[in-house]
Amino acid sequence: MNDSDYEIIERSTLWRGYFRIDGYRLRHRLFDGGWSGEIRREVFERGHAAAVLPYDPERDAVVLIEQFRVGAVAAGMPAWQEEIIAGIIDDGETAGDVARREAQEEAGCAVRDLVPICRYLPSPGGSSESVQLYCGRTDSRGIGGVHGLEAEHEDIRVETVPFGEARDRLLAGRFGNAPAIIALQWLILNRDDLRRRWSA
Repeated sequence: MNDSDYEIIERSTLWRGYFRIDGYRLRHRLFDGGWSGEIRREVFERGHAAAVLPYDPERDAVVLIEQFRVGAVAAGMPAWQEEIIAGIIDDGETAGDVARREAQEEAGCAVRDLVPICRYLPSPGGSSESVQLYCGRTDSRGIGGVHGLEAEHEDIRVETVPFGEARDRLLAGRFGNAPAIIALQWLILNRDDLRRRWSA
């Protein structure tokens, strides 16, 4: 299947606030060769994001953050989520720019040597958002405390966590968000290679 195998009949903006909701009328090719009937869907438009897991290969440690999340409240999950650093990509920015900027704003952390992990759709059935995920080299000495932009009402707790402890938290189900889960799973699989590469 490719882009010629669907047809957007109509697209309109239904609501605009901090985010936006668009309405779609569309149809698409079926696997048996025919076409679907007209489908009506709403799509949550929140832009695209970049996320980074800062990793210190010398100290074998990661930088994690914790902050209040209203979506977690609505989902009946813990309101304060353990996460990795992330932010929305603004016009004119690259995903790498955002990863570096947000690391500084959210954690007072400088990252370099960004390694792309993957780009994925968190909820393709109802949102256009994609996330570009990275692992970034950092020096974790002195990283911690509370950070964030006051103008954005951010109150972000930052901690440097030994790799083994971060792995144990992951295996214990402490993380409830995809960027942290995917990035830590990736680090478990690639840590030895990364340490060799960044120690050379």
